[in-house]
Amino acid sequence: MAGFWRWLWCHRNYLIIYLTPLIFLPLPIALPQPEVKCGYAIILMALFWCTECIPLAVTALMPVVLFPLMGIMEAGQVSIQYLKDTNMLFIGGLLVAIAVENWNLHKRIALGVLMLVGVRPALLMMGFMGTTAFLSMWISNTATTAMMLPIAQAVLAQLAATEAESDERELRGGTSNQSFELNEVIDNKHSVEDLNKFKRDEESGIASALESRRKEREQKYLDLSKGMSLSVCYSASIGGTATLTGTTPNLILKGQLDDIYPRNNDVINFASWFGFAFPNMLVMLVLSWLWLQFMYLGFNMKKSFGCGSKNEGDKEAYKVMQNEYKKLGRMKFAEGAVLTIFVLLVVLWFTREPGFMPGWASAVFKGGDFVTDGTVAIFMSSLFFIIPSKLPRFSCSGSSRRDNRGDSDSDSDSDGDNNEEDKKTKKSEKKLKAPPALLTWDVVHERMPWNIVLLLGGGFALASGSEASGLSKWLGESLAPLQQIPPFAISLLLCLLVGTFTECSSNTATTTLFLPILASMATTIKLHPLYVMLPCTVAASLAFMLPVATPPNAIAFSYGNLKVVDMAKAGCILNVIGILSINLGINTWGKAMFQLDTFPEWAFNTSKPGI
Repeated sequence: MAGFWRWLWCHRNYLIIYLTPLIFLPLPIALPQPEVKCGYAIILMALFWCTECIPLAVTALMPVVLFPLMGIMEAGQVSIQYLKDTNMLFIGGLLVAIAVENWNLHKRIALGVLMLVGVRPALLMMGFMGTTAFLSMWISNTATTAMMLPIAQAVLAQLAATEAESDERELRGGTSNQSFELNEVIDNKHSVEDLNKFKRDEESGIASALESRRKEREQKYLDLSKGMSLSVCYSASIGGTATLTGTTPNLILKGQLDDIYPRNNDVINFASWFGFAFPNMLVMLVLSWLWLQFMYLGFNMKKSFGCGSKNEGDKEAYKVMQNEYKKLGRMKFAEGAVLTIFVLLVVLWFTREPGFMPGWASAVFKGGDFVTDGTVAIFMSSLFFIIPSKLPRFSCSGSSRRDNRGDSDSDSDSDGDNNEEDKKTKKSEKKLKAPPALLTWDVVHERMPWNIVLLLGGGFALASGSEASGLSKWLGESLAPLQQIPPFAISLLLCLLVGTFTECSSNTATTTLFLPILASMATTIKLHPLYVMLPCTVAASLAFMLPVATPPNAIAFSYGNLKVVDMAKAGCILNVIGILSINLGINTWGKAMFQLDTFPEWAFNTSKPGI
């Protein structure tokens, strides 16, 4: 019997793939309405996404087959959903992130910041959290975590090794002084035996004291290592919420909002998202730091914050970061060029349509949304492919060597001389080779997560299918009784639901499934769509409790110093902190920014412009 269950477990993915469509097939057969057929497709995709029985990107392609076959949408209408403006923004943002990673600019920034904050435990944790959060705003959370954790572990290992040496030096130094004093007093035959006995007792005492201190030190650095690992992976997830391109759910909100409410006047763009999410990220980051500080370090101000002079261990650990920084060498032309393009991109994003004043897009292009954040992202990222990674230098050495080679051939010198000239010519040809661009397509092809592009498209296709089939309208009408509940309670409950769901499902799948339903509900009960869609999108990124919830959690767990219970205890409270922070933001500055206390005109009409 045990073998049968093992066989079932090993083949569970195939069983889910084959049995799920058959189990739910009676639904569209018994009720052949378009909304039921669309619901059937969504149920299949939701189960496939949650179980990951087939790759997420393959599941995202199912609407291309199911919607035309069920008569919900034409094939051309479905396919066009897979490469929209939001996908262009995603691709452009990732190209910038790949360029930053390719030239190690993120590591230079990280080490530079850490050298500023120092190595005292609380300040070190604060430095790692702040740096990780900042980097994950622009590059992938996974890449940021993978880069920061080895640095953190190296610094902690050096601190532990230095403290061990200090303990041994302190104990042995103290007992040596006692032996010296005893030698001065002892001068007879029997006293020599007493001295030897004293030395044996002394060595035994040293060994016992060293063992005691070793255990204390190991426990101390185990707690510190746990706290540091969790602080890095959590701050990567928190930092990704601060920018529109920081994590995929943010872009899914942007894309689905533009698809469901095409007349929304670009209410969510890079600047408006940053205006809401960045203060919220800071609040979550500070509260998370305080919670992890309390759990793993305590609140001893002198030890944690380092009041007074630096000890030897701090200096040694600081040298570790200094050596890592020195390995990077001086800033190269390529790093400077990437940094310049990155800064220009951010400035153009912020100033395109800042909201409180006309942006450059309105001034240059009179009327119409000719330029979007995606346009800017693709334009700036294209520069990586046309700017050389080194400044070109003109040299005539190659031609002169070829002339010399011709002269040597005409003079019929020895074969050895000709071989030497051949080697020189090859070297000169290498020197004359043009430098590669800042970014090559081989690097992009290797690092670009193309599956996420398909995931985004699958989400947009689902939203369009729900709208076309009438499923969105039916869901909205079914949720109409929620109108009796205060809006802040609706937002809080939905955030808790999404936060729980995202612990066992990818944040991309979670937002893809929930946002169309939330939009329908908000339209039906005449609640501003952003009042529920925005906090739930951020809540989908707050998966802190399980190692499998997000790649950063899995990377931190893989170092071996964390147990599932450690992550669950710390993450449970952080989930609550995050959800409360989001709802604080949406009911204060979020309400003022987006006028969330009124139902907007653009939400009345969900039809495309010109229809």
